[in-house]
Amino acid sequence: MAEGWPTLSDAQRLAWLRLIRTPRIGPALFQDLLNVYGSAQSALDALPHMSARRGISFQPAPLADIEREIAEAERIGARFVASGEQGYPRALSHSPRPPPVLCAMMSSADIASKPCVALVGARNASAGGLTLAKRMAAELGDAGLAVVSGLARGVDAAAHLGALETGTLAFTAGGLARPYPPEHADLMAQIVESGAVYSEMPLTWVARAQDFPKRNRLVAGSSLAVVVVEAAKRSGSLITARQAGELGRLVMAVPGFPLDPRSDGPNSLIRDGATLVTGAADVLEDVSPMLARPASWDASNPSAEVGKGQLPLLKEEELSSLGYTPTDADAESLIEQAMGFSPVSADALIESTGVPTAQVRVWLVENELIGRIVRSPGDRFAWNPDAAS
Repeated sequence: MAEGWPTLSDAQRLAWLRLIRTPRIGPALFQDLLNVYGSAQSALDALPHMSARRGISFQPAPLADIEREIAEAERIGARFVASGEQGYPRALSHSPRPPPVLCAMMSSADIASKPCVALVGARNASAGGLTLAKRMAAELGDAGLAVVSGLARGVDAAAHLGALETGTLAFTAGGLARPYPPEHADLMAQIVESGAVYSEMPLTWVARAQDFPKRNRLVAGSSLAVVVVEAAKRSGSLITARQAGELGRLVMAVPGFPLDPRSDGPNSLIRDGATLVTGAADVLEDVSPMLARPASWDASNPSAEVGKGQLPLLKEEELSSLGYTPTDADAESLIEQAMGFSPVSADALIESTGVPTAQVRVWLVENELIGRIVRSPGDRFAWNPDAAS
C-alpha cells in the first residue's frame, strides 16, 4: 500500500459492502446514508428502525452472505476496493455517484492510477475495425495510457488484447466468478497479469440485459475519453458515448463507410459533435492537454477535497454527519404537500417548506428506502407512481 492513501479497515469494508448489497440501496442512497449517519455500520444499525417508522420491515443484507462473498473472492484471487482506495480507478472515483465498492482482480494496484482512454465498439466488428482497435490500444498503451473497455466480443476484446503488455482495465456486467461472455475467461486471466478486471455486481451474479448500461457507465467514468470504433445506431457503445458526454468526458469516433450499418453509430456521433479520429495520434492530440493539468485528487494528499456529490474520503470518523433528525408531523405534512410527480431537488424542498435541512434529508432517505419516492438524474425526487397514495 502506497504511503498516503486512505484505506478502510476490514470492519469498515465489510460494512460498506453489506450496505451497498442491501436491496434498494444504490450509490446515491449509500452516500446519503453515510451523510446522515456518519458511517456504514451506523446506517446498517439504523435501517430496521428507520423502515419501522414507516410501517415496513426492512433488513440489511445478511452478514453471513457478505462474509461468504468476501471469502469466495479471496479464494479466486479477487478483493474489494472502495472509492478513493488504491486500486480503484482514479477517474471513476471523481465521477458523480461512483460505486462505493468494486470487486477487482489485479496483479498490481498501480494500473488504476494511470490516465485512461476507453475503446468500445461493435461485437460483430469488421476485420478492419478489429485491427484498428488493437493497433490503437497498443499505441495508446505505449504512450503511457491505460486502455479501458467492457470485455465484450469484437472491438472490446481487440482493445484489451492490444493493450495487454502495457495494461488494460476491463469492466464486466456480471460477477467476477461468472465471466461474461464465458469464452473470455482466458482473456480475463491475461488482463489480470498486467491490468485489472472490475465488477460492481455480487461475485456470482449472472449478467442481465439491464446490467450492461451500468457497466458502460463505469467504462465511461473511468476514462478521460471514449473512442467508438464501429457501432450500430442503437447499441451499447453509443450508450457509453452518451454517458461519457454526460460525465464531461471527451467523445471521439472513427468514421466509416456510409453503407456499412456498423458505421451508423460513429458517423452519427461525429455529425453531433464528436471528434473525428483515425488513429491513436488523433486521440493523444486531444487528450494530451488534459494530462498536463494537475490531477484533481493526488494520492500523496489524501486530505484533498473531492467534488460535490461524491463519496467522502474513507476516514469515516472525519465525516461531517447531518445527524438523524426524524421529521415531526407538521414537517412531514409540509414536505408531502411540496412533493409531486415532477422531480424536485432537495434544496427546492428545503426552500419552499422551511423545514430544516437535516429533517428534509432524512425524510428523503426514509421514503426512498421504502420505495415511496424515486430519484431522478441530478438528485431530484418525485412520488413513485406505483407506491404513492
